[in-house]
Amino acid sequence: MQNQRRVVIDYVSPNINGGEFYIKRVVNEIVNVEAHILADGHDVLGASILYKHENEKNWSEIRLHLDVNNEWKGAFTVEKQGLYTYKVEAWVDYALNWQHGIERKIEDNQHVTSELLEGIEYLKAIKDNVDQNDSFYFDHLINIFANDENYDEAITEAQSERLHHIFTKHPQKILANTSAEYQAYVDRKKARFSTWYEFFPRSASEQEGVHGTLKDCERLLPRVQKMGFDTLYLPPIHPIGEVNRKGKNNTTEAFEGDVGSTWGIGSKHGGHKDIHPELGSIEDFKSLIGKAKEHGIEIAMDYALQAAPDHPWVKDHPSWFKWRPDGTVQYAENPPKKYQDILPIYWESKDYKGLWKECLDTLFYWIDCGINVFRVDNPHTKPFYFWHWIIENVKAKHPDVIFLAEAFTAPKVMQQLAKQGYTQSYTYFTWRNSKQELTEYLEELTKGESREYMQPNFWPNTPDINPFHLQGANESKHIQRYVLAATLSSSIGLYGPVYEYMLSDALLGREEYNNSEKFQFTHYDWTIENKLTTVISKINYLRHQNEALQQTNNIKFCYIENDNLLAFYKWNDAKTNELLIIISLDDYGMQQGTIQIPLNDLGIDGNHQFQVKDLITSSTYNWQGEWNFVELHPTLPFHVFEINK
Repeated sequence: MQNQRRVVIDYVSPNINGGEFYIKRVVNEIVNVEAHILADGHDVLGASILYKHENEKNWSEIRLHLDVNNEWKGAFTVEKQGLYTYKVEAWVDYALNWQHGIERKIEDNQHVTSELLEGIEYLKAIKDNVDQNDSFYFDHLINIFANDENYDEAITEAQSERLHHIFTKHPQKILANTSAEYQAYVDRKKARFSTWYEFFPRSASEQEGVHGTLKDCERLLPRVQKMGFDTLYLPPIHPIGEVNRKGKNNTTEAFEGDVGSTWGIGSKHGGHKDIHPELGSIEDFKSLIGKAKEHGIEIAMDYALQAAPDHPWVKDHPSWFKWRPDGTVQYAENPPKKYQDILPIYWESKDYKGLWKECLDTLFYWIDCGINVFRVDNPHTKPFYFWHWIIENVKAKHPDVIFLAEAFTAPKVMQQLAKQGYTQSYTYFTWRNSKQELTEYLEELTKGESREYMQPNFWPNTPDINPFHLQGANESKHIQRYVLAATLSSSIGLYGPVYEYMLSDALLGREEYNNSEKFQFTHYDWTIENKLTTVISKINYLRHQNEALQQTNNIKFCYIENDNLLAFYKWNDAKTNELLIIISLDDYGMQQGTIQIPLNDLGIDGNHQFQVKDLITSSTYNWQGEWNFVELHPTLPFHVFEINK
C-alpha cells in the first residue's frame, strides 16, 4: 500500500528521458523548473524546488509559484562546476488554507470564533521555527485569537500579509510528495561561449615549400589573439602513416614529398601519444600550450580514434581490428568517400576493455600535457556507451575538459552524443543559407528539448566542407556568413586562413576544397590584413563585450517583410544587455525594410522613444513605436544594435 499522499506532481521539466541523462548548464546560469501540481478538492498548495551540489549534504530550497492551469514555475542558479541534483516537492498547505478560508468567511460577515481557535493550532505548530520577533507576534496572536474581547483585532490579524508571509516561509509540509530526482551538469563558461580558429600547423611556415612546425604556430599566436579567437584547434599532430598514404586531392597514389592526410594516424614514428617528427617535440608542444595561455588562448587537440595500416596498434593489438579471411583489414569508408589510408577500429573486439583503457589513457596523457579541449573526429562511428564511459571518467578527474563532437550526421545521432556527455556539437548551420532555413533551424535548437543538453557550435566552413554558397563567393557573402554564425550562436569556429582570404577554389561539383590541406601543406602570407580580418576581429571583440552574444538560447526573431533581411533580438538573463541584430542575406544588392520591434520583451510602450547604437560604426538612431526602418548595403551587410531604453 502506498504512503498517504494527496498532491500529484507531474511533467517536471527540464528533464531528459525521464532523468536518464543530465541537463547542461555553465557556472552562474539559471535552471528554470516547471511542473504540473494538483490535488483533489480546492485546498491551497505549496511547492518548492530542492537542489544541491554533489559536494553538499543539505538541500537548498526555492519556492515555486502558481502560474496558470496548475502549472508551477520557479528557478535556481547553479554556482559551481559539477553535478547538481534537483527535485520538486509539493504539499497541501493547511495553514494557508485556513487563512484563505477564514478570509472568505469574514468577507461573508460570518462569525469566526471557532476558526480563530483552529488558527491557534497552526501558530503553535511552527512557533519554534520562527525568529524572535515573529515568536512574540505569535504569542500576541494566540492571546487575541482566544479572547472574544479582541475579536475585531483578531480577524484583522488573521487576514494580515505578515501572517501570510510567515506561513509561506515556514510551511509544515504535511503529507508532502516529491518528484523523481533529476541532474544538471555544470561546466565552466567556455562550454557555452567559445570562439575557435583552426589551421594546419604544417602550413604555418614563413618559407614557401617548407613544412611548418609547432614553433611556427607560436609565431602565429598574436595573429589569432588579435582576431579575437580564444581557442586554437589543430588538426591531428601525430605521425602520419606511410602505408597507403594519400596523395594531393585524396589520390590513392602518393609521390615523393607527399605528406599524407593528418587523419591517417600512426607510423614507425609512433601513434596517438606521439607527435609528427617534422612538427617538433613534446617539449615544443608544451611550450605552444603555455605561450597560447599567455595570449588568452586554449589549444584544442583533435582526438581521432582510427589508425593508419602502419600504426603500432595494428602490430601490438591486432584484435582491435577486424581481419578478413585474406589477412587484410577493410579500410574506412563513408560512401562515396573512401579512406584507404585508415583502418577503422573494431569496437566489438574481445579485448574491448583493453581498447577502451588505451583510448582513455591517451586522453589523460594529453590532458597531463595541458590540453583541456578536444575536437573529436567522427564520434558517431563509435559506440555511444563508449563515449559515455570515456567522458564520465575524464570529467570525474578533469571537470574543465570540453569535448566538441564533429558529427555531421542524422539529428537524433547528434542529439544522442550530446546526451551521452558531449559538451558541444557541430551543426547544420554550414548549409543553412536562406531566411526560412536559418529561422527554422534556430527555433529547433533553442526552443525544443535539445536546448537543455546540446550546445551548438556554428562553423561557416571546415577543411572537410567548402559549401557551395561560399565557392567563388564575394567579400560581402563571407562577412554575412561569419556574422550570422557569431551572433546566432555563442560557440563558433572558423577554418582559416582560407576563409578570411576567401580561398574557395573547389573540386568540380563537390563541397570540397581543391588542393585541400588535408593532403598537403600550403604556404600563406600570414601578415595579410583585409576587410574580412578587420570585421572578424571586431565581431569577436563584441562577442566578448556583450553577454547577450555569450549564450545561444535567448533569441527572438523579429518580423520584417523582406526575405533578404534577417532580424532578431538577443539578451542576457538579467536583461542588462539587449541587442537587435539585422543581417542582409543579399551579398550583391541593397536591401531595406521595416522591422517590428518586440516592445513587450523590451518592457516599453509604443510612445516610448529609445536609441539604438550600431556597435560596429558607432552610429546612433532614435526610434519610436513598434515599426522602424532599416537599410543595409553589401559593403557592410549587418547591424549589431545596442538598445538603450
